[in-house]
Amino acid sequence: MSEVVERTLSALPALLGPQHPAGPGPGRPSAGSRLGSLIRSITALGSKHEEEKLIQQEIASLKAMVSAPTTTLRLMKECMVRLIYCEMLGYESSFGYIHAIKLAQQGNLLEKRVGYLAVSLFLHENHELLLLLVNTVVKDLQSTNLVEVCMALTVVSQIFPREMIPAVLPLIEDKLQHSKEIIRRKAVQALYKFYLIAPNQVQHIHDKFRKALCDRDVGVMAASLHIYLEMIKENSSGYKDLTESFVMILKQVVGGKLPIDFNYHSVPAPWLQIQLLRILGLLGKDDPRTSELMYDVLDESLRRAEINHNITYAILFECVQTIYTIHPKSELLEKAAKCIGKFVLSPKINLKYLGLKALTCVIQQDPNLALQHQMTIIECLDHPDPIIKRETLEILYRITNGQNVIVIVQKMLDYLKECKEEYAIITLSGKVAELAEKYAPDNGWFIQTMNAVFSVGGDALHPDIPNNFLRLLAEGFDDRKEDEQLRTYAVRSYLTLLEEENTFYPQKFLQVMSWVLGEYSSLATDVDPEIILTRLHSLLKKTFVTSDTKAWIMAAVTKIASHTSCSKTIDKLIKEFSSSLDTCMRQHAFELKHLCEDKVLMKNLLPFDASCNDMVVDASLSFLDGFVAEGLSRGAAPYKPHHQRQEEKLSQEKALNFEPYGLSFASSVSSSGITGRQSPTGLSFGSDTSGNSAETGHKETNTLKLEGIRKLWGKEGYLPKKESKAGKPDEPQAASCGNLLAGQVIDPPASPSDQVSSLSEEEKEKQQLASTLFVGLGSNAGVSLMGKMDVATQKFKRKSKINETQTSEEASDIQNSAASTFGPLLDTVPVNKEDCDGNKHTRLRKPSLCSSDTVEDKLAFETPQSLKKPELDDRLSDSRLSPLSLFADSNIEIFQPSPSALCESANKTLSVPSLPKELEELPHSEVVELCQSDALALYLCKVWKDDSLLLAVFASNKKSSALNTVNLVFEKAEHFQILESPAHQFSVIEAQSVERCQKCVWMDKICTQGILPGSISYQSEMEPCLEFSVTLSLLDFIRPMEMTTEDFGKLWLSLSNDVKQNIKMSPSQDSLSTALSTLQQKLKLHIVDIIGNEGILACRLLPSVPCLLHCRTYSGMLALWFRSPCSALSDGLLYQCQKVSRTGSEEPSCTLKSSTRRAGWL
Repeated sequence: MSEVVERTLSALPALLGPQHPAGPGPGRPSAGSRLGSLIRSITALGSKHEEEKLIQQEIASLKAMVSAPTTTLRLMKECMVRLIYCEMLGYESSFGYIHAIKLAQQGNLLEKRVGYLAVSLFLHENHELLLLLVNTVVKDLQSTNLVEVCMALTVVSQIFPREMIPAVLPLIEDKLQHSKEIIRRKAVQALYKFYLIAPNQVQHIHDKFRKALCDRDVGVMAASLHIYLEMIKENSSGYKDLTESFVMILKQVVGGKLPIDFNYHSVPAPWLQIQLLRILGLLGKDDPRTSELMYDVLDESLRRAEINHNITYAILFECVQTIYTIHPKSELLEKAAKCIGKFVLSPKINLKYLGLKALTCVIQQDPNLALQHQMTIIECLDHPDPIIKRETLEILYRITNGQNVIVIVQKMLDYLKECKEEYAIITLSGKVAELAEKYAPDNGWFIQTMNAVFSVGGDALHPDIPNNFLRLLAEGFDDRKEDEQLRTYAVRSYLTLLEEENTFYPQKFLQVMSWVLGEYSSLATDVDPEIILTRLHSLLKKTFVTSDTKAWIMAAVTKIASHTSCSKTIDKLIKEFSSSLDTCMRQHAFELKHLCEDKVLMKNLLPFDASCNDMVVDASLSFLDGFVAEGLSRGAAPYKPHHQRQEEKLSQEKALNFEPYGLSFASSVSSSGITGRQSPTGLSFGSDTSGNSAETGHKETNTLKLEGIRKLWGKEGYLPKKESKAGKPDEPQAASCGNLLAGQVIDPPASPSDQVSSLSEEEKEKQQLASTLFVGLGSNAGVSLMGKMDVATQKFKRKSKINETQTSEEASDIQNSAASTFGPLLDTVPVNKEDCDGNKHTRLRKPSLCSSDTVEDKLAFETPQSLKKPELDDRLSDSRLSPLSLFADSNIEIFQPSPSALCESANKTLSVPSLPKELEELPHSEVVELCQSDALALYLCKVWKDDSLLLAVFASNKKSSALNTVNLVFEKAEHFQILESPAHQFSVIEAQSVERCQKCVWMDKICTQGILPGSISYQSEMEPCLEFSVTLSLLDFIRPMEMTTEDFGKLWLSLSNDVKQNIKMSPSQDSLSTALSTLQQKLKLHIVDIIGNEGILACRLLPSVPCLLHCRTYSGMLALWFRSPCSALSDGLLYQCQKVSRTGSEEPSCTLKSSTRRAGWL
């Protein structure tokens, strides 16, 4: 420790620069000596109390020094260094935060550097003082001094307020073209930070990320991989064309063609290899064609990572994960399995853990790996390291099936009883609950296991576990008799537990007991209700029972009282708690008293087994209409929402405007409705690994199933064939509630074998345990792994008592609420739809409030007739990388035109159909071909009607004979809704003729661009079926919304979701009117009014979701402010505005102009 302190002190003078007297006094110690003496004093102290006293004295001295008006910037810099040290020790020094910002604003290079360092260490991203740093960062980004630019980019990539991103984003974009590599690299890092905190604000510059990937500097390229890894995680299909690029980069990295500066322990750029392997794994998942490009480089990576060092182990681990994630290849799988085996069998704990982690990730793709290492896994169950033991349990969780669930669950419960870590308890309890509900062999074992989970997990359990357990009991199964048996067993089990005196139970467990006894105690017909009430009453007197739990118990007592005529215990309870100091208990007692006086009312309010019955809720509070009307007639003011009152208050006050430059975009969060039952974990208590197998397991085990499992251990349950021939083993005894709670281990069934007779008792036990744990994993086993469908049929099939029509009767959404308030403005009209049976019904469309992941829109609407515009992605997909080395003399040729890009499709022999006259007059697109075969061709034309998007589909018969029964079907899409039936049948299409059908479409879930798939088939001997897809964008569903300025103002105040952004105007948009005309033409907006340098526009998303836009020009910038009832709509339109403003203002990517252009990586 002393050596480290001495080295630190010796390095301080170089950090702080030349030492000069800090003040006017002679002989005043320098900053280095003062900091050094402070460090020496702290290390010499003997207690924490002495340290606190010394630090408080130092902080008081620093506070007085930084507050003095005579303090120079040099002295302020020295004070900041000491404040940083005090803050690092955990002592609060917030008085220095503002001085750190001032030092970053006013000092020279060295002082500014210390100021930026202090700010990055003192403040967090949401700190209010960061707003004072924005102007300093903007000024330094515009500086000609490279050091100042680097410091500004560094602090932006570490901490920067999300709402201030628009102020610096254009400047950082310009830095991507800087001549210095370090500036470009730091600019990419800043954009990566922006992508993490506000991805929608940088989606319009994805093309520049590709330029960064093409950069000749290795550091810039490596920085861009972080952004690509995040983008590919969200949408891998959009970056398949870059697979060859990533493969080529990895080949040259593995081949050692990078500068030697990137080597670490003789391993070429290991962290770069890990990033590329992760990217390739995402790109090759479930894609044989893309995976085929990776096989060679993955084989080379495995072969070269032979050095015995931790970093090579990390590369091997990522290689194994990638190999098992992409489309499999047998040779690579064998090599990866050998690699896992070396890790698992290693005597080093770290490598053994790495092997177990890899085994956890790949166990579902290759269950035989678990069989090969079953004895090692058994030994790891008793390993002294808890991390090894926990990862082993994770493997057992992945291989659980109906035949080994009892033993594996018992092993997990044994570990839970010893575990003290809260996170491990929460995670493992959720897994036990999931396994118990999915593979329970009988009702008794299920209830006993859940009792053990509640008892061992305690109050650290996730709330979803008891909630889902109670929901399972309430919903029941298809078999009513089975329902009663399960509930009766639960009631008797809890009555038995409550008999024990002086026993402590967790609060959540007591709440579960109370609910079950209150709902289903009447099923235990041989138990007197008075006994149950007495036990609940005694539970209320326990000191460890919290007030929340007492409320559950009182609710249970009230439900039981509704089924009894009279009870002395209830009278005693009412008398006792009517004068309680606890107001909640006193209220429950009075409610119980009044209900007992009217038994008829009590039975109507508390019917038996009605927990899942639908409740009709008047969300509009219409029963208050009379009261509201009476108040309005007496002159009361009408109700105004909170945001409207806030807007009016701000508009009336004359105060400083503290509104930021622009608001950040909300990250795209897809809100998924919960239908049916979920796992008791609710949050997917899976492994922490991010491998493919983990993801698959979680997705497939989302829905909990209580499956029927054979109670007898069959012959196929034992791995050694000789054991299976010896005869059937005995039936295992289900763990009793007492055993599970007391921690007794269930003995596995005996498996006598002649081969193990000479082995020691310990080895026999291990082999016996292995045969029990790994049963069902053989190639001939009929039970599959966790997360995969079991061959055996379920014993219990869950039955939902929730009304199936509940989803269609949800509360009114934002469109309906807006329509009720501003009906004349929104013109919301119910849509009469006709179902398949011809019955008409009326409904209002319900737009989703969640924003989808936006995709790069490839449709640019220059005019209604122009549909497609070549984009960067299209041109990249038609190009390929040169096979030449990327590092040969630093002259790297990037793209060469592919032969497919040089020739156009010449198959257009048929005449393109045309629209009828009534549709020809409406705005429409060109007629494009969707698909074709030797007999049939399909064409599409978009017609932008005022009330919907009309898809006109033309089916052209190319044959010389008629086509009969031609069926056109549009499949269900996530984002779109077809108003009529999605299917259409052409009874006959005559030879060489064209038939037409049309479908009206709305956007049901807002997205920038989406796909509407479909297929067409016709009657023939081969029964051919042609698949097609229609690309639809947000602009297809945007229509102008005409209104007056007064109506605009009223509607503006009623909308709460707003988004702001400053964008740079292109040279062609020299005035506000020109810019608004461009937006009106390309985005289909209606210009409401233009006043000076401000303008207001309005549009609507079909059918009637409004979106308002306020524009203002200043200094060549266009300030946009969108408001809409749906935040995703504002985000999508802002993205389109950014695209429009940038159209024609940037040069094409340098890598696309010619194959002779030079770049660094692609």
